[in-house]
Amino acid sequence: MTARPSPPPPAPDGASPASPPSRTATAPAPAPAPSAPSTGGGSGVRRAEPLSAEDRGRLLAGAHHDPHALLGAHPVPGGLRLRTLRPHAESVTVMAPGLRVPLRSEGDGLFAGVLPLREIPDYRLRVDYGDTALTVRDPYRFLPAVGELDLHLFREGRHEELWRALGARVMTHQGATGTRFTVWAPNAQGVRVVGNFNYWDGTGSPMRSLGSSGVWELFLPGLGEGELYKFEITRPDGTRTVRADPMARRTECPPATASVVHDSHYTWRDEAWLERRGERPVHTAPFSVYELHLPSWRPGLTYRQLAAQLPGYVKDLGFTHVEFMPVAEHPFGGSWGYQVTGFYAPTARMGTPDDFKFLVDALHRAGIGVLMDWVPAHFPRDDWALAEFDGRPLYEPGDPNRAAHPDWGTLEFDYGRTEVRNFLVANAVYWCEEFHIDGLRVDAVASMLYLDYSREDGGWTPNAHGGRENLDAVAFLQEMNATVYRRCPGVVTIAEESTAWDGVTRATHHVGPGGFGGLGFGLKWNMGWMHDSLGYVEKEPVHRKYHHGEMTFSMIYAYSENYVLPISHDEVVHGKRALVSKMPGDWWQQRANHRAYLGFMWAHPGKQLLFMGQEFAQGAEWAERHGPDWWLLDPSYEAEPDHRGVRDLVRELNRRYAATPALWERDTDPEGFCWIDADAGEDNVFAFLRFAAGGHLPGRPGSGGGRPLIAVSNFSPVVRHGYRLGVPGDVPVWREVLNTDDPRYGGSGVANPEPLKTEPVAWHGRRTSIPVVLPPLATLWLTPA
Repeated sequence: MTARPSPPPPAPDGASPASPPSRTATAPAPAPAPSAPSTGGGSGVRRAEPLSAEDRGRLLAGAHHDPHALLGAHPVPGGLRLRTLRPHAESVTVMAPGLRVPLRSEGDGLFAGVLPLREIPDYRLRVDYGDTALTVRDPYRFLPAVGELDLHLFREGRHEELWRALGARVMTHQGATGTRFTVWAPNAQGVRVVGNFNYWDGTGSPMRSLGSSGVWELFLPGLGEGELYKFEITRPDGTRTVRADPMARRTECPPATASVVHDSHYTWRDEAWLERRGERPVHTAPFSVYELHLPSWRPGLTYRQLAAQLPGYVKDLGFTHVEFMPVAEHPFGGSWGYQVTGFYAPTARMGTPDDFKFLVDALHRAGIGVLMDWVPAHFPRDDWALAEFDGRPLYEPGDPNRAAHPDWGTLEFDYGRTEVRNFLVANAVYWCEEFHIDGLRVDAVASMLYLDYSREDGGWTPNAHGGRENLDAVAFLQEMNATVYRRCPGVVTIAEESTAWDGVTRATHHVGPGGFGGLGFGLKWNMGWMHDSLGYVEKEPVHRKYHHGEMTFSMIYAYSENYVLPISHDEVVHGKRALVSKMPGDWWQQRANHRAYLGFMWAHPGKQLLFMGQEFAQGAEWAERHGPDWWLLDPSYEAEPDHRGVRDLVRELNRRYAATPALWERDTDPEGFCWIDADAGEDNVFAFLRFAAGGHLPGRPGSGGGRPLIAVSNFSPVVRHGYRLGVPGDVPVWREVLNTDDPRYGGSGVANPEPLKTEPVAWHGRRTSIPVVLPPLATLWLTPA
């Protein structure tokens, strides 16, 4: 924003009388003038020694590193020198008990004088603009409001609560209530605070440099929450740039770009959830995720309005968690939040940070965990945000080729710089501690790990060992994961990592064959399973036998990491088609394939994730402009039963899943899975066993306490009668507990209504077996009767 022409008088320590009501600070009213007698006419105030031409020029140009040395009250021989910078003021009077004296104008808004005092009193400044007068505290009488320990930890890259040290913070300092502004800009010649409180003219609000930390600071008494602000930075070459606060905890609603002074007043009510969320490790717990894009799930709803609808919908469907696509502030809605400019601020599109807390709290009280996509891989080039923040590369590497992300036109972070790494590690902690987020899904991890990611030969520089691994990024991810797990019990971190990097979910202190410790994530998206399984079901059934291995291959590496099976937003946009539309055949066959695939997915080792709209077989691709096609569930729509049936199946899948430990208790244990038949390619059939803890594989000793489950999928459009499956001999009778061909879900009704008795017929390498009717394009689940 630019300064207004002929502005009304600025008020750096509080709201201006002309400020819009919605932006009025909550600072206390100015102190009344004391009743002590005036010294009158300026007698007793000597002229102060003028500033040197260099100091004056730098101060007025916003290029001085220590304005507090020039402004405010300072002892000098014979008294107390007091100088203030008040642009557009006609006069400035110093007021204190027993004192009321005008300062002498030095031009350009500078007023100064030497008062006959030995100590600095608790004074105020009465600033007269002709038709308006304000009585204010002097910002330049205050000591730094950020501690040496904070600065030391930041320099070392170890400040795990960085949001408490940097940014705008409402506080009481030296007996005055106001807002402390701090920003990291080590290359700047000078920094000034600009905002609606000074009509975006920072001349009177220069900040001081706090030494080698690169941090600049200014405490503005009387200034409260809700004020808009930015930092005006004088670059090394003398030019200026106006930037949003990288640490802002609240922002204006895009396309506006100002930061907003924020002070949270939210009272949480999710204590019971937080106490129990870490009782069972996520790897051995049910974990079924509903992924959604908050702005488009129900377009137009605020965070608080979403809180009235989303928890009930998700709880009714039985999902254990929701996963929000990025909620951190981003300027372009079409990026879906993956190009972040406000890493510490929930997007203002749907409300305030406290409103977002209300939504998270409501989900927790409904028994639903909250995961959030987190984007530390890159940031956009907007000239009001992080790019060349203080005139030189700061958050990004200095080498332009190294800094540029080749795929997205963005910039990568400099993970080797301690302050940048601290900014990101503290950000991960911030979301978990301040907003009670239960998990972070880290976006685009592969692009961080490899120096040659999407780069041609010659377009990248090997690491110190001659390899392609980004050692700084590895160290950052290890530090982030270790810090989050240490500070936030029960929180899980999840990697979207699309390569075969060894040890993504291995502990950071366990060194693998490649010489690296694990990255320390709790879970990893199984991109290989997603790609292979979707490639299989997209084929016509007659051709699937030639691609049978695409469905079984995942079990070769299923226990190399702790996996999530994702059918995410990325798979239902940009011409990839919605899940049901990927399926071959007519509408009935498409839905049947869709249901069979979900049944297979929920039974496969690994956790599940399903993107919004796919739970009711939306046929159109997702678009952030309008969100899911909820009208498909309108009872007046002729095909509504088809879509409701799929949603009813998802509800039943989640209900059965949560009640069946065999499907989640040993997700990361090879002993929890066994193929019955992995080679029935001619039949398009897959059959396997899942075992709960305490269960055992046939022929192996075990307690026998865990109940097994049989999952069998028939991806052929024909009914298979008497299809024999080899089963463990210690279960005498099996029963069908889930059938995706059930008429309730839109199926044909082929089923096994009677218990299936184990017969002494050797099959599939086992001594006993059962004959099963396999419905067309369907998945069955069987458990001991």
